[in-house]
Amino acid sequence: MHKHQHLLPIFVALCAAFALIDEVDGEYLIGVGSYDMTGPTAGVNMMGYANIDQNTAGIHFRLRARTFIVAESSQGARFAFVNLDAGMASQLVTIKVLQRLKTRFGDLYTQENLAISGTHTHAGPAGYLQYVVYSVTSLGFINQTFDAIVTAIEQSIIQAHNNLKPGSILLNTGDVENAGINRSPSAYLFNPPEERARYTTNVDTTMTLLKLLDSASNRSIGAFSWFATHGTSMSRENRLISGDNKGAAARFFEDWFTFSNNSLSTRNTKFSTIQNISTLRNKAQKIKATGGKPCGKTTSQGFKVRKNDGSRFVGAFCQSNVGDVTPNVLGAFCTDTGKPCDFNHSSCNGNDQLCVGRGPGYPDEILSTKIIGERQFEKAMELFSSATNPLSGKIDYRHAYINFTSIEVQLNESTVVKTCPAAVGAGFAAGTTDGPGVFGFQQGDTEINEMWKRLRDLLKEPSQYQVDCQKPKPVLLSTGEMFVPYAWAPAILPIQILRLGNFVILSVPGEFTTMAGRRLREAVKETLINNGNGEFDNETHVVMAGLTNTYSQYIATFEEYKQQRYEAASTLYGPHTLSAYIQEFKKLAKAMATGEQLGGTGLSPPDLSSVQLSLLQDPLGDSPPPGKRFGDMLQDLAQPKGGSFKKGDKPSATFWSANPRYDLLIEGTFAVVEMLQGERWVPVYDDDDFCLYFKWNVTVDNGSLYGLATIEWEVPEDAASGVYRLRHFGSSKKTKDSPNEFFTGASSAFTVS
Repeated sequence: MHKHQHLLPIFVALCAAFALIDEVDGEYLIGVGSYDMTGPTAGVNMMGYANIDQNTAGIHFRLRARTFIVAESSQGARFAFVNLDAGMASQLVTIKVLQRLKTRFGDLYTQENLAISGTHTHAGPAGYLQYVVYSVTSLGFINQTFDAIVTAIEQSIIQAHNNLKPGSILLNTGDVENAGINRSPSAYLFNPPEERARYTTNVDTTMTLLKLLDSASNRSIGAFSWFATHGTSMSRENRLISGDNKGAAARFFEDWFTFSNNSLSTRNTKFSTIQNISTLRNKAQKIKATGGKPCGKTTSQGFKVRKNDGSRFVGAFCQSNVGDVTPNVLGAFCTDTGKPCDFNHSSCNGNDQLCVGRGPGYPDEILSTKIIGERQFEKAMELFSSATNPLSGKIDYRHAYINFTSIEVQLNESTVVKTCPAAVGAGFAAGTTDGPGVFGFQQGDTEINEMWKRLRDLLKEPSQYQVDCQKPKPVLLSTGEMFVPYAWAPAILPIQILRLGNFVILSVPGEFTTMAGRRLREAVKETLINNGNGEFDNETHVVMAGLTNTYSQYIATFEEYKQQRYEAASTLYGPHTLSAYIQEFKKLAKAMATGEQLGGTGLSPPDLSSVQLSLLQDPLGDSPPPGKRFGDMLQDLAQPKGGSFKKGDKPSATFWSANPRYDLLIEGTFAVVEMLQGERWVPVYDDDDFCLYFKWNVTVDNGSLYGLATIEWEVPEDAASGVYRLRHFGSSKKTKDSPNEFFTGASSAFTVS
């Protein structure tokens, strides 16, 4: 039985929706693609919490780049939208992707019509951004992370491009319940009462979904949705690579679609003949661990449950104005007293580190990830099933590079203000309820003590201009004035509008708070309507794609900036940052509405690849202990009492293993659950499954370090009764004299009843 059996009514609605597909004429060329971008899974710092001790140690489930392309014709206007299971986009990633695409496609995909957006998971490898402030905790740049992301984006775009075919796109919207709350509610209250009165909640609950349909086959090829909630269901203590709640939602959605169409035949295959459990146990007891054996470079790809041939359904859950929205919906509590944290500062008796948000599965962060992922998935499935509103009209786009450190902003007829060089304030160091920061700071701090000022000034004393410009933010780090060993923060940012009929995407290079996002969307929509000669109306739907094309931290409203909570303290370019965005986006919107083609600004962001530093140590775990082979068992699984594992049990086994950084096994797997079907072992779960965990660490024996891989399977409710075993894949170190040697090993068999 399918694990989402309670959604049967929606499945019935989906079937009805499929029946209606042939009534929709193909309007566009559409294509989708997806590619593995998991990156280094051992000993590499994670991007998001800036916790130097949070280094990868395995995989919860894999990360992917998911793309859709829509075009008016084979050579007509088009754009490509890429959704990354990553903390955020990176300017350097964008630069290198564009270079590769130009080599392959010429001027078909450029900075103008390509958007690369991060989901904001805080459980992916770091080291792929080019500015110093984003690579301090990762000990600099990490080529392996960077290359995995760039290659995945390129390959997903190639897939989508090669899959382009006539199709239609349906739009639907709906509210997601209890998948996010405001983590800075006191700052939200600084916004004008009359503005707040227009909204029923202090977060945006709307999910917007596009359903992509292939006209020839009358079937959907994918769905992309936008909804705002942070990728912080997995905590700053987590060590397993994970797409967090949005990656989980994508995995659930894609699996649900595939299962419901019977394409994944191996998942719940039953034995062709009925066998009682004692017969199965007797069979399992005779099947012992195989020991380590050599295999080929691509062998693990053949054991993938979801093989990527470019034809699979793609379901992406994209990020929006997420700045102040947390998935830890139970609220924030003090870890010492269990009481709610201070409302204004999110601290506990002045200590920010004791105030931590709780997800709906508290204290189980994986359960919280699952629940928030399911809430998004279930709404997306409902919207997908009931979508009937086809998009029509032209495809268009506008893009500009802007130097955000010195924009003159016309607030009204008599007032002109300016943005500032980038800087972070004291509240930045305090962190958030999702991930508390440094002891001695609180959100809302508007003063910095003398000790921290002296330490700051050793790096760079902020100019008086910067101090005055950023007020009331106290400048903790004047990152926009720091250039040693290279730039600490971005100055030139991309802004972009993509249009698909009356559906508009705003690509923003940061995290807008709820109210900041509302203001920008409204300003753009109003500009389009007022200048579009009837081409745009109140039915025009505007979404925001956060963390897109590059990353420049947060954007709070002018009013929220006054309190200097984390989001305001991380609003780099001063109190008028949002006003600058609104002004510049309105220029793009007006140009789009009137058909004006904007000339270039003459600006472009720097390519700092040649000056990147990396202090990351080489991988550990070069060889197994004497007398052992990679893939041999250190600890075979323990047979359970009663002889069989039940649903919810966690059989596990530990193998001698090489460091997984020696080969990332892209589009392959480090872990497999195999099921015995007749005389044949068939893979039924891999390391892209939510229930299967690949964990890697090192052990010390007689002064030598050896690698260990533990595979743990949480037996799901829909697992069929039968005989199973756990299998591991890996690769040894490549040397000057020998290539990587790939290996595999399998545990003893066991039964599930």
